[in-house]
Amino acid sequence: MILKYIRRGVKATMELKIFTEMLRDKNALNFNKLKYKYGEENLTGYLATLSESFYYKIQLCDFKGMPIVLLPAKINLTTQLSRSIAISYSGEKYGIQAMEDEIISTLSIEQIDSSRESVRKILNGGAPETSNENKAYGIKRGLDFIADSTNKITEENLYQLYKLAVGDFLNDEDRLMQEQKYRHDAVYVVGQDIEHQGLKHQLLPEYIADLIDYMQKDDGLDQIVKSIVIHYYFAYLHPYFDGNGRMARLMQLWYLVQKGYTSALFIPFSAYINESRSTYYKAFTSIMNNYKVSQIIDVTPFVDYFIDYVIIKLLKRAEPTDSLLKFDGLLQSGEITAKEKDLFHYVLSAYGAQEFSTKQLEKDFKSAAYATIRNFVLKLENKGLLSSQRYGNRVRYRLK
Repeated sequence: MILKYIRRGVKATMELKIFTEMLRDKNALNFNKLKYKYGEENLTGYLATLSESFYYKIQLCDFKGMPIVLLPAKINLTTQLSRSIAISYSGEKYGIQAMEDEIISTLSIEQIDSSRESVRKILNGGAPETSNENKAYGIKRGLDFIADSTNKITEENLYQLYKLAVGDFLNDEDRLMQEQKYRHDAVYVVGQDIEHQGLKHQLLPEYIADLIDYMQKDDGLDQIVKSIVIHYYFAYLHPYFDGNGRMARLMQLWYLVQKGYTSALFIPFSAYINESRSTYYKAFTSIMNNYKVSQIIDVTPFVDYFIDYVIIKLLKRAEPTDSLLKFDGLLQSGEITAKEKDLFHYVLSAYGAQEFSTKQLEKDFKSAAYATIRNFVLKLENKGLLSSQRYGNRVRYRLK
């Protein structure tokens, strides 16, 4: 079978067999490798066919005003994977343990060192004492802001979020000018060479307004995938002199919270990203390398990265999202008391997937007798929400 496509205004053809081989190739998302393997003419036909029949056009534009795209045929997001974070949760505003990991990791991605003790102090209300603790405090303030679902996604709230999370702690040279919401000059992402130049600063208000509009509207794209696109696109625009990565990751969380996926605040996305940091940055580079060949911003490599290295690993590690579903069912059926609800919310927030003892829970929670604590953990273990592990005479529990 022959596929027909338009190249430079002239009709051309391509063998269906070759197109199928290229689409199924392990390097289907690396246009330079496809060109080397199949030749320039076949690559031209492949890209033209993708553009005409396969690409999903996203309602966001590249720097030349052309729509960015996604290749659904290469997105492996199953219902089971979506379910791992598609849970609405109305307990504590976020998981203390998860957000401790989130803060440490989102800073580590940008090679900013922070100790667990310092971050824990900040989350418990302590005042920052160093420059790096200021950065951790900023992320904490940003998380507090997006955890409040009344803080809707608007351009003014984005400005407030940036000041809270990053802007208030920058050196003078990296600060925004007075009355300016975005940078006032060019910015470059530099590796061994200049890898990416952010959008011209004069265009930032227009492009950010389009992004805000995109985040507010439902375009039919899976919301988990859409959150990943938002993460990429914000970093692509690079609207600030510093803190773009941190803000891109916060923007993804903000969108998910606004769409009702509040359990995203109990999942340390950045911890998974930090574990695959080089692959994370390679996904950005891959998109720009492909653009040099195709002149199309195809975000599929970044979406593919995020599903493989964050969502799938999240599912394999069995973060306590299943416990949320089970607990919600028990709550709806009236099998959980008000005190038990408070205790469960506290366990989820303070310990996440880590172990704890009844004595530790009694000491940390502070407002329940030991007998109440013991009855609580035994009941939830019997209901399948907690598992126990014996260490000699001591027993420790954790969320399943």
